[in-house]
Amino acid sequence: MVFSSILFITRFLPLVLAIYFIVPKRIRNLVLFLSSILFYAWGEPVYILLMCFTITVDYVFGIIIDKQMSAGKKNKAKVSLVAAVAINLLLLGYFKYANFTIDTINSLTGAGIAAIKLALPIGISFYTFQSLSYVIDVYRGDTKVQKNILDFGTYVTLFPQLIAGPIVRYRTVAEEMQGRVENRADFARGISRFIFGLGKKVLLANNAGLLWDSVNALTASEMSVGSFWLGILAYTFQIYFDFSGYSDMAIGMGLMFGFHFDENFNYPYIAKSITEFWRRWHISLSTWFKEYVYIPLGGNRAGIAKQIRNIVIVWMLTGFWHGASWNFVAWGLYYGVILIFEKVFLLKIIEKMPKIVRHLYTMFLVIIGWVLFSFDSFKKGAEFIAGMFGLGGYSVINKEFIYLLLNNLVLIIILAVASTDVPKRCIEKLAAKDKLVFKVAGIIMLEVILGICVAYLVASTYNPFLYFRF
Repeated sequence: MVFSSILFITRFLPLVLAIYFIVPKRIRNLVLFLSSILFYAWGEPVYILLMCFTITVDYVFGIIIDKQMSAGKKNKAKVSLVAAVAINLLLLGYFKYANFTIDTINSLTGAGIAAIKLALPIGISFYTFQSLSYVIDVYRGDTKVQKNILDFGTYVTLFPQLIAGPIVRYRTVAEEMQGRVENRADFARGISRFIFGLGKKVLLANNAGLLWDSVNALTASEMSVGSFWLGILAYTFQIYFDFSGYSDMAIGMGLMFGFHFDENFNYPYIAKSITEFWRRWHISLSTWFKEYVYIPLGGNRAGIAKQIRNIVIVWMLTGFWHGASWNFVAWGLYYGVILIFEKVFLLKIIEKMPKIVRHLYTMFLVIIGWVLFSFDSFKKGAEFIAGMFGLGGYSVINKEFIYLLLNNLVLIIILAVASTDVPKRCIEKLAAKDKLVFKVAGIIMLEVILGICVAYLVASTYNPFLYFRF
């Protein structure tokens, strides 16, 4: 079940909200936990056991570590922490990377090891990192131990962010697990945020995805340099609106239930350096790696050589986190190298350039990065990049490119504007006027977006979600 489905919008979410607000406050976490289990079971019932095992392991180790730290037995607590981390990573490694490891061994040695018949549990990368952050924070003393397994289970399984984040660290919502206050203002904000996120996903990401698929459907003889750029530009918009739309819906639903999740995107496509881009893109993942990998490795405190080492490790892991394929590792290292260059000397040069030049520099590198990200095959990715620069005998433009461009020009303009903070600033200016006409207009706009989204979902079968892969 996905957020952008008729079943979820018209049945699951309204029913859960109705039950949640009818029952007494003391059992609302139980409602959320059972609803989240049902939500996950809708697609993969067998893997509920895996998720419950993760919950049990980290809940028990959290209590053990807390007792050991309270008794001054830090070394034993460290051993317990290592054990908890190892169990979590071994589970993640087995289910997500076992076949990747087998394929790599086979390709290097010709061993012919049979692949394991194993489906990837949806959302395992997200909920594993969430659960791990809790155990680590208990060891560090950054959060209090949770002794109520239902509350801890609710935190891990919370369906608004279970499948694809944002990655919510326990300390962010620790107080709200029992003491949250639901109110009309947050509920209204939550509905607005959910509808805007739904619009991003259904109206923008899905249509950008159709354009990307149309380019990929062209034969080699129908491709041109313009087609390559048009296709990857469509993918650039698709992955942003797809993932940020999902995050908006998750944050919106969190508000409806009284939770305040951190932002996960902050208009990354207006960034003027790759360093700034990664402060704006998938913020919860970047923060997780910074807090639990980069800083423990020494961060930038141990000289430039070790700092470069730390950046390489973090970005290799970031790429690998996204998927069991070498193209993701290459994508992570690609950004690691750029960030090293920016940190060492390039940022000083970039900052002296005009804003438009800095922006074009950033988006050029981001777009090239999405080519690495989108193709599992290095060969296909390399051929695509070659085509973008006219290698391979492609014409600059052709009739297929002109047809696709003209038919999607309005969409591309809308995508470009919507990826900036211009619409938000316009809405905020209107909201600041505090006039009834603007409030009514805002409500009507939300109703129109929701209505169009529902009509689109009823009529269309194209509704992919890219981050289910991770």
